Amino acid sequence: MSFVWENFVWAIVAFGILYFLLSKYAFGPLFSVMEKRRELVKQQLDEAASSRTQAQQYIDEQKEALATARKEAHDIIEQAKRSSSLQADEIIEKAKEETTRLKDSAARDIENEKEKAIAALRGEVSSMSVAIASKILTKEIDEKDQTELVGQYLNEVGGKQ
Repeated sequence: MSFVWENFVWAIVAFGILYFLLSKYAFGPLFSVMEKRRELVKQQLDEAASSRTQAQQYIDEQKEALATARKEAHDIIEQAKRSSSLQADEIIEKAKEETTRLKDSAARDIENEKEKAIAALRGEVSSMSVAIASKILTKEIDEKDQTELVGQYLNEVGGKQ
């Protein structure tokens, strides 16, 4: 194999012309497409980072809103417990007051009935005393007759009940 200078020169000239034509018509558009692609990738990376930041902010906001909602729910539950406790205390207090009122009313009714019974008994006793006294006055009796008479009247009073 021998080295031919003419072929070598023609190859360099052809390569130069090819390089000039490629740089004028192919490399410029190719590099501009590559630059556009690089800018597009950079823009997408920036958008992805921005989206990631926005997503993280949204997640943080949602966590904060959830924590606030949980706190509000807990506060509502605590308030309901306090309210129900107060209502239970009020109901118990009203029941105690009603019980006391009913007990006092019953005691008054019992006292009134007792006084009526005592008054009726006094009336009965006084009428019996008058009847006994009138029987005694109409006839003279001894102790045995007096005991029998009192027993008889007591039986009569016992029968009236």
